[in-house]
Amino acid sequence: MELAVYNIKGEETGKNISLNQNVYGVDPNDHAIYLDVKQYLANLRQGTHKTKERSEVAGSTRKIKRQKGTGTARAGDIKNPIFRGGGRTFGPRPRDYGFKLNKKVKKLARRSALSYKAKNDMIRIVEDFNLESPKTKDYIAFLNNMKINEKKSLLVLTEQNKNIYLSSRNLQGVKVVIASEITTYDIMNASVLLLSESSVDVLENMLSN
Repeated sequence: MELAVYNIKGEETGKNISLNQNVYGVDPNDHAIYLDVKQYLANLRQGTHKTKERSEVAGSTRKIKRQKGTGTARAGDIKNPIFRGGGRTFGPRPRDYGFKLNKKVKKLARRSALSYKAKNDMIRIVEDFNLESPKTKDYIAFLNNMKINEKKSLLVLTEQNKNIYLSSRNLQGVKVVIASEITTYDIMNASVLLLSESSVDVLENMLSN
């Protein structure tokens, strides 16, 4: 598959880039994508939820009524979970929601996600560029030139670029990442994938093995 290379003004440069079929043309594995996205979202969870159980609630330990003869269920103290203000039975505790996922599965998931984007014509190759200063309006102009200003976009760069990052961070539905940190969630969450010209080789070297 060959794609045209565009410049920052949204014009074709006359150059074409051939995408590696082992990365952008594989048979997508939906389950691998599901697992990788699930792990990504699980790792975002803080897991700091906590409720007090019976032993942690402040209150008297006096037996509030006699054991027998009341016609109601026996009860020990006021911290009993069946009483209002008592402890929570089997309440949530702080925990880590993360789980292990093999590297090969994660690579397969990213190749599958990229293949979906390539198949649906959602990938654009952009000539390597830089902004003179961090200005949001310059990045908006770039999106307008690419005719994707109303779509969720993901720009993939080879290395960190402070001006581009600062220019885009206030825009909703816009994200900038470097190729080595791209995730399956980022790929699937974007409507259009903007790959810088040099990042194509980085992605192929990283995912083709």
